[in-house]
Amino acid sequence: MNALVAAEHVSVVRGDRRILDDVSLRVRERDFITIIGPNGAGKTMLLHGLMGFYKPDHGHIRRKKNLQLAYMPQKIPLDYTMPITALRFLRLRKNSSREDLNEVMDELDISHACSKQLQMLSNGELQRVLLARALLGKPELLVLDEPAQNLDVNGQLAFYKLLEKVYERRVLSILMVSHDLHLVMASTRHVICLFHHICCSGEPQSVARTSEFARLFGNEAARMMAFYHHAHNHRHEGEGERG
Repeated sequence: MNALVAAEHVSVVRGDRRILDDVSLRVRERDFITIIGPNGAGKTMLLHGLMGFYKPDHGHIRRKKNLQLAYMPQKIPLDYTMPITALRFLRLRKNSSREDLNEVMDELDISHACSKQLQMLSNGELQRVLLARALLGKPELLVLDEPAQNLDVNGQLAFYKLLEKVYERRVLSILMVSHDLHLVMASTRHVICLFHHICCSGEPQSVARTSEFARLFGNEAARMMAFYHHAHNHRHEGEGERG
């Protein structure tokens, strides 16, 4: 198959609810895709299906043979009765060399945090440590579920900038679920709007102009996204290409 992972006409039913309805998508090499949609739209269910956590009721999910996939959850449960440093937590990742660990610590700027107890990290530090643990597996596909949900606006902005840096530096694809519309629309390459089925998809600036986007998030959000992209593109006119 040409894709790292693909869903083909996937439907998922739980009780009398159709959570996913005839969903098809492909994640290819060097994709950066973000799935957006209201609460209860089936976003996390779709991620879990793509990762192989369950078999869909209808349709098929296919993954590249021996796909190196890493998953960063929203959060992890912390046991305050069992202290562990961030560095020890990262070292629990199997088959990771000291060189790999030092490299990812430098890349994500978490060396200062690694001597702290995991329970004492700030939300921003914890998210970077979770991202570091995912990257230690040298994934072809990095899957993130609401990675900035517990961060304030400045923390969200810093995390998405860091994620874009990781994408540009490494040879991988990113598939993410997020609610942070304004930041997602600035950083991602491809957006999928999901509300049990795929309502619209494409480049962020084109998706933000669709009637489906306005129905999901409201006319005000659609206008804000269109204005944001106009201002963003204007601000960067004449700048050199990233090298």
